Amino acid sequence: MSSIAEPDVAEPPSTGIEPLAPGYRRYALTILLILYTLNFLDRQIVNILTVPIQAELQLEPWQIGAVTGLGFAILYTFLGIPIARYAERGNRPGIISAAVAIWSVFTIACGFAQSFLHLLLARVGVGFGEAGCTPPAHSLITDYTPKEKRASALAYYHLGTPIGSLIGTICGGFIADQWGWRAAFYLAGAPGLVFALVTLFTLVEPRRRLKAVMTARQTSGPSLRDAITELRGKRTFWLLVGGASVLAFNGYGATAFSALFFKNAHGDELATIAAEWGMQPLTFYALSAGITAGIAGIAGVWIGGALSDYFGKRDVRGQMTLPAVAGLISIPAYAAALFAPSYWLALALFTVPTLLSQIWYGPVYGNVQGLVHPRTRATAAAVLLFIVNLIGLGLGPLLVGLLAGHLASLAGWTLADGYRWSLLTFGLLGFLTAAFFWAARTTIRQDLVS
Repeated sequence: MSSIAEPDVAEPPSTGIEPLAPGYRRYALTILLILYTLNFLDRQIVNILTVPIQAELQLEPWQIGAVTGLGFAILYTFLGIPIARYAERGNRPGIISAAVAIWSVFTIACGFAQSFLHLLLARVGVGFGEAGCTPPAHSLITDYTPKEKRASALAYYHLGTPIGSLIGTICGGFIADQWGWRAAFYLAGAPGLVFALVTLFTLVEPRRRLKAVMTARQTSGPSLRDAITELRGKRTFWLLVGGASVLAFNGYGATAFSALFFKNAHGDELATIAAEWGMQPLTFYALSAGITAGIAGIAGVWIGGALSDYFGKRDVRGQMTLPAVAGLISIPAYAAALFAPSYWLALALFTVPTLLSQIWYGPVYGNVQGLVHPRTRATAAAVLLFIVNLIGLGLGPLLVGLLAGHLASLAGWTLADGYRWSLLTFGLLGFLTAAFFWAARTTIRQDLVS
């Protein structure tokens, strides 16, 4: 089970890529993990801050959904593909460095927002920067590591999702209680400015220094039309996109409203428990929910990557079984958590779907890189992210917020009931997730290129 911790034990296959020393490869993968941790910290910290932001700026549920999801996703989704096209022939560490600097500046700008529109525009800027991170990072990681370790290496990178969410939740809640929600944005954005420089000056472009690099820069490589044509013929790719999109829709929708759900559904109990621990309610919620969700998320990504490599050596179809079964198991646990009578029981039950919802990273991202030829890998990752984030990040929080507010007003329910039934309604889409991944079992073996 050490495959994610050491994703670099063998050299990559011969693809015109300059070999890297194992020690440097470990360093490079760790830097990329740190960058993605900051990426998700800056992306997700707004979720724990929704309670004080809503109170100060007087936002409606749909506006919360817009600033947590749609505003970020607007440029994040649409810029991913052109940035990936440039990454196919450009300097990938340079692209990533510029992206980190941009999203960090706009994260700091979120702290200066004085209205819904100001905050929305700042979140659009964060999405603009973060669009330049993952597609070139996936392409770099695939070049850094051999095929048999690809899933665990990409899962290692995607540990940044739960780690960043964990740090953002705990630190965001604590800082907001101590110095206000604006300070949380300032402190979240600052480290990225440092690591942008670290990335620029210490990560190398592994394409061979002279002939291969000059050739790559002087030729256009496969056109976007050619890349899309290649993807169009891969039924497995579109099944993976479908399954990942539904998972992202549920995940981002639930995360955006988790703090507000607990405040409205378990607010009195939460305040009592927090007082017993000598904390403010938001700090206590951030600490307790952040630790449980963070540990569960890290475990899910790690397990998914390790088991994906295990099954990949035996029968690649097993890699698709993992997220399919996880999607089915998570549904009853998710429903039980939403209707749990106490804070502690709800928190405990939520760890099950949180863990299971992270298993897909290694199997999906690892196989997407293997479904296409090397010069199309960044584009394939960008197309996947374009659809997943447009549906998941762009629509998930917005539609959950719209339905919650509509149910509360139409049915005369409390806002807690509105959140509960909205989250449950969309949570049942987990059946569709399982169907997509299970169907991919039938096509994946003939669709893989490498």
